[in-house]
Amino acid sequence: MKATNFLGIAVLAVALAGPAAAQNAETPVKVGILNDMSSLYADLGGPGSVASARMAIDDAGGSLLGKPIELVNADHQNKPDIGANLARQWYDRDGIDVIADVPNSAVGLAVEGVSKEMKKIALLVAPASSDITGRNCSPYAAQWVFDTYSLAHVTGTAVVKQGGDSWFFITA
Repeated sequence: MKATNFLGIAVLAVALAGPAAAQNAETPVKVGILNDMSSLYADLGGPGSVASARMAIDDAGGSLLGKPIELVNADHQNKPDIGANLARQWYDRDGIDVIADVPNSAVGLAVEGVSKEMKKIALLVAPASSDITGRNCSPYAAQWVFDTYSLAHVTGTAVVKQGGDSWFFITA
């Protein structure tokens, strides 16, 4: 199974495991893809994430366990306040069952806070802040990527074990 399709199916499965499962069969499972559609993270998620989620929905036949699947998406513009406001609107007013993607740590942390407050699911695909599973850990959010602590710890430990004693940082 392609990774993009797997992600989409995982989003749908998580959505159905929550409150949406108690709704009637005509009520759609609503999935929100919240990402950067126009800036530095657009290539990481953006239109490609939305297209992947649509392909996963198509692969599932447009429904899961007899419930139609509805997909919405929005651009958080890499601004935590915009991401949090969209998450709140989606969960509270628009009936979104799960928010996925959110490739930006600051926005991911803001969305995680809203998901915890509203007791709704957030699948954070690319924000790498270790605070997501550390200090701000929530039973309503999952981090679908390495985090900054584990990446630095594992890499640094491996380099030192191999005798590395010099460090060079090349950054943009």
